[in-house]
Amino acid sequence: MDPVIVLVAPEHADVLADEFGRYARDYDVRTARSTAESEQLITEVLEGGARVALVVSESVLPDAEVYEALARWRSLIPTARRIVAAHWSRFMTDAPPLRHGLAKGKYDAYLLMPRGRRDEEFHGAIGELLSDWGATVPAPEVDTVRVIAPSRDALTTAVCDFLDRMGMPHHVYHPDSEEGRAALAQGDPNPSFPVVQRVDGESFSPTRVRDVALRVFGRPADVDLSAVVDVAIVGAGPAGLATAVYASSEGLSTVVLEAEAVGGQAGTSSMIRNYLGFPRGISGMRLAQRARNQAIRFGTTFLTGWEVDGLVPGTDGEPHVLRTDEGAEVRARAVVVAHGVSYRRLRVPGVEELVGLGVYYGSAMSAAREMEDTDVVIVGGGNSAGQAAVHLSRYARSVTIVVRRPGLEETMSSYLLGELAFNPRVTVRPCTEVVGAGGDARLDWLVLRDTRTGTDEQVAARGLLLLLGAEPRCEWLPESVARDERGFVLTGRDVPAERWVGGLPPANLETTVPGVFAAGDVRAGSMKRVAAASGEGASVVPLVHAWLEPGPRDG
Repeated sequence: MDPVIVLVAPEHADVLADEFGRYARDYDVRTARSTAESEQLITEVLEGGARVALVVSESVLPDAEVYEALARWRSLIPTARRIVAAHWSRFMTDAPPLRHGLAKGKYDAYLLMPRGRRDEEFHGAIGELLSDWGATVPAPEVDTVRVIAPSRDALTTAVCDFLDRMGMPHHVYHPDSEEGRAALAQGDPNPSFPVVQRVDGESFSPTRVRDVALRVFGRPADVDLSAVVDVAIVGAGPAGLATAVYASSEGLSTVVLEAEAVGGQAGTSSMIRNYLGFPRGISGMRLAQRARNQAIRFGTTFLTGWEVDGLVPGTDGEPHVLRTDEGAEVRARAVVVAHGVSYRRLRVPGVEELVGLGVYYGSAMSAAREMEDTDVVIVGGGNSAGQAAVHLSRYARSVTIVVRRPGLEETMSSYLLGELAFNPRVTVRPCTEVVGAGGDARLDWLVLRDTRTGTDEQVAARGLLLLLGAEPRCEWLPESVARDERGFVLTGRDVPAERWVGGLPPANLETTVPGVFAAGDVRAGSMKRVAAASGEGASVVPLVHAWLEPGPRDG
């Protein structure tokens, strides 16, 4: 059954119907003349078992203000994308009052209705929004990877989350299904679950998420590591990806080692709306995969699922050596440490036992679809928490943001505060902390404590997302790389003067080991924002060039 596009067009139905004719092959395009008629149409579609992907409305409706209509559509179909397409005769008049709603998240795009054929600017926006919607539906139309499992246990959920973050369409099949039986026939006759089937048909049973990364994207034995590369980048978050794009585009041989999914924490963000150049926003996954593809185009090699567990600094002209837990080594003339940070553990009774079973560290966007019509709690007050709340509100019955502070104003961007304030499914509980959790085989309830009164309250919850702040993962670095008291890497003038060489500090993003640099969240004093990390990743490349060029500092 094809997903539905609803056109709400009291005056210009002929124009919109003609423009959306190009989507008729893959979508069921319906037209309504009023808000009431559209609600009846949407109800019939939902009762028939179909999904509504998009609602496109004129800017003036006969029976409701547009904002009222948008709210009514949102309550009926929270996952659908909502667009206001103003006729050119009203575009300038209606734009000022309606654009205010974009900042509050009341709808997704304000567009000028096409005036002629092949308005690709208009259809580019439509395509982006349909693609964004497609990433939220329970099962993709096609799957690149198949996961076979009798139930959604913690490992199955983690594997699906990894595949989501890598932008790989997938679906979970029961072993008794036709697809499940076919996949199982290609592997071990007595498999442990989950079983993962690659696009080439090979099936295997992972015991950890990194097994999927290595089997899908390449094991150490599959890669020639004999050459010394110009720069090796540890981590494929925004900083590492930006470094890879700029380094490889300027002719440096570049290798990126990423232990988990490309994109890092940013890759779990459902929608980043304040990144330069994306007026309608972009998901962290799409931003990361676009950057990865851009870097690959320039020649970067990505080693996904490779965890670096040691660095041996080069001396006397020898290259630096990065050692991985798979036993492989990568040799590089320069190293950029850009693996970001991990979320701090909550360390509350009952929580750790339920990780992957309703409890998630990070946004876990793949789990959002499993939380439909349930109550969800998010712990954290940063932008990641706000983005997760907006996304989860499309599925969950209620989303509660829990913070120890008196509010979110000090830690969250204004645009997200505005979206949350106008979202009826999201509430904020300030001065509150999670002190207990439990459930029968998965999360069922939480205990919340009011830090002002000490009062505990048990609440129902099927989902708990923990976005608790940053902890660096720098145990693998040698002592010669200076770090602050929290474990973040020191660079430039932040390095203590007693560790300067010749009375001069290291370069701005250089560590205490010559030829080893740091960029992004792992660096002490960095701004924890996607754009800031990307900027540092770009900025480190000229410093790498200066190190690689022959000169007095050449090691």
